[in-house]
Amino acid sequence: MAHLKTYYQQAKPINQYIEDMNVNKEGLLSIYNSFDFPKDDARLESLKDKGYRHVLIITEDWCTDAMMNNAILKHISEHLNLEVRAFYRDENTDLIDQYLTNGRARAIPIFIFMNDQYEQIAVWGPRALSVQKFVNTLRQNLPDQSDESYDDKEKEFHQTVRNRYLTDHTFWNDVYESIIKSL
Repeated sequence: MAHLKTYYQQAKPINQYIEDMNVNKEGLLSIYNSFDFPKDDARLESLKDKGYRHVLIITEDWCTDAMMNNAILKHISEHLNLEVRAFYRDENTDLIDQYLTNGRARAIPIFIFMNDQYEQIAVWGPRALSVQKFVNTLRQNLPDQSDESYDDKEKEFHQTVRNRYLTDHTFWNDVYESIIKSL
């Protein structure tokens, strides 16, 4: 199993990752540009002394959770002067398999916060609690996978989630709060 530093070195700088996006680039940039980052949050200053230096994101362009959460992380990392790199989950599943959600799901994004020696200090992801509750509630309305309408209903589900992520400032603030609290 590779060390976190190896994965980090293989990953793309966050701005290059965003530049190379094909699916959710416009959405990520829209959220990034619309999010009212709380620059006067005193907790941010205290985080500068905690030794955070690098963030490794396990992500994929097609993921709407990554679209929203990566935009918020980008603000935080810029304010804290953290170096952020994005590692594609599907390129090497050895990394994500170390960060399974509920011990089984390769859910993304996962943010791994590290110090100068690339030692893990904190991990966050894949969703803020309020966002998870929203997704769980919405998912309850999906029919069984054997139902002939399942594919259409699943597409509707994903579009509803994406639309909410693109417009819900409360979710953006909840993601921010969740990340800051985990640090």
